[in-house]
Amino acid sequence: MKQEKTQWKLFLETLSAAQWEFTFVLLGVTCLTLVVSLMFTSLWPLSALYFVWLVKDWHTPERGGRRTEFVRNWRIWGHLRDYFPIKLVKTAELDPKKNYILGIHPHGIMCAGGYTCFSTESCGFAEAFPGMRSSLAVLAGLFRIPLFREYIMSAGLLSVSRASLTHVLSKSGKGIALSIVIGGAEESLSSSPGVNTVVMRHRKGFVRMALEHGADLVPVYSFGENELFRQVIFSEGSVGRRLQDLFKRLIGFAPCVFLGDRFGLLPYRTPITSVVGAPIAVPKLLVPTEEEVDHYHNLYMESLSKLFHEHKVSCGLSESHELQII
Repeated sequence: MKQEKTQWKLFLETLSAAQWEFTFVLLGVTCLTLVVSLMFTSLWPLSALYFVWLVKDWHTPERGGRRTEFVRNWRIWGHLRDYFPIKLVKTAELDPKKNYILGIHPHGIMCAGGYTCFSTESCGFAEAFPGMRSSLAVLAGLFRIPLFREYIMSAGLLSVSRASLTHVLSKSGKGIALSIVIGGAEESLSSSPGVNTVVMRHRKGFVRMALEHGADLVPVYSFGENELFRQVIFSEGSVGRRLQDLFKRLIGFAPCVFLGDRFGLLPYRTPITSVVGAPIAVPKLLVPTEEEVDHYHNLYMESLSKLFHEHKVSCGLSESHELQII
């Protein structure tokens, strides 16, 4: 019999979801505003010293970051996991003597499944895959935001730039599980309840990277990710969509207009199940040809589609649901 949650537990879960959403939406702007504002006060030396440090430390996000297990093991991540709840499902072993690139699908609005499963220890990745070390790669621009960069690096987040991924796959040893949200900002714009659309048909950079370093490819599908918010979808060519596309070109992400639970602010308490598929063996090719990249890209799409259809019913979808790859 399932134990009823106490009011205190529910409060902690709600608080954890609120802080996670605040971090995603507003913490970067808050950190930047704080550092700049201090320059106009008697505390200006603090900002000046930090900017000196920032210049010296500028390339750290592309050299493996500055991960701390303390932050990844914060108890608040356990409450965030329980809020939805989020579950990690293993379907095959990962060899700690090899490296892997995990493709996360779909992005959703805030990628709750990807962050919780692969950038915190709350979902038991280390226990499920002994000897593996998971990291989540995100927009390179986030590591240019003062103070905010220190926080996200401490959770093990990495820059998704080519230099960063190359460093991790070539100079961090074996047992690396490098997670990348393949669809990115473009995919977030199609996130909506009942939608199972992934953007990756023309996204092949992660496959080329895998071939160059001999890192096996692993598809991951987070069922329920698109159910957390109800997004206002602007039609192609509309003023709203043109503004979103403009933001995406200028700063790398597209602002979404969405509503959730609790006055429209919090995500809905919808279960998320992140299913880790079987690895696709990839050879090491220093200069892969376009034909080789296309071959393994097609194998990856087939594997992702198979993973979706094998687990959709057990994860709450009907047999009629289809995966659309664009």
